Amino acid sequence: MKHSGKALLAALRLIGLAAAAVLAVLAGAWLAKYVSVFILTHLIWELVGLWVVFAGFTFYFFRDPKPLVPTGPKLVIAPGHGKVDFIGATTEPEYMGGECQRLSIFLSIIDVHVQNAPVTGRIAYFKHAPGQYLSAVKSDCAQFNENVLIGFQAAEPFGEKIGVRLIAGLIARRIVPWIGENDTVQRGERISLIQFGSRVDVYLPKRAQIKVNVGDRVIGGETVIAAFD
Repeated sequence: MKHSGKALLAALRLIGLAAAAVLAVLAGAWLAKYVSVFILTHLIWELVGLWVVFAGFTFYFFRDPKPLVPTGPKLVIAPGHGKVDFIGATTEPEYMGGECQRLSIFLSIIDVHVQNAPVTGRIAYFKHAPGQYLSAVKSDCAQFNENVLIGFQAAEPFGEKIGVRLIAGLIARRIVPWIGENDTVQRGERISLIQFGSRVDVYLPKRAQIKVNVGDRVIGGETVIAAFD
């Protein structure tokens, strides 16, 4: 008769699949037993050691030293720890409103990654821009990478604009701001965290006097990078 035996074949197929599933579970349990015994017998201290190394590196990476904030008048201090690798003229239309100076600081994976307010004043502008995660080694990566632009309205000189752009990198994939628009901050106050290697750009008015050079290492919250007459 037509289709005779197909029901039996369907039943056999299901029985076979069930048997294969049971065998897979048993094989997995057997393998897990011997793997767990091997790990507990031979690798337990190696795994503990790896965790200790990871924990130590994590504590080191997220260290947050208290800055020795300079007290002089009309100073701009470094918002990030790292190496100055660019100083020059640029155009920043979003907050600075046109031509200004840019000073760029590269933060390697071994640098402190907490950022500090460069001046005392008010957060007058705050904008997060999504983007890529290209290497932060390139000083022009801000135009491609995820970043946060923070505009400071300085209390001294009153009303002066200072911009800080926090830039994610190849490894740094999370920018964690601790401030928002209209917040008031003190010079040297902690404002954000960028996880792993990254970059911080500082935008200064053309009349600001740059006090550092390309190649200098700066300390966030401490190093004077510019001053106003």
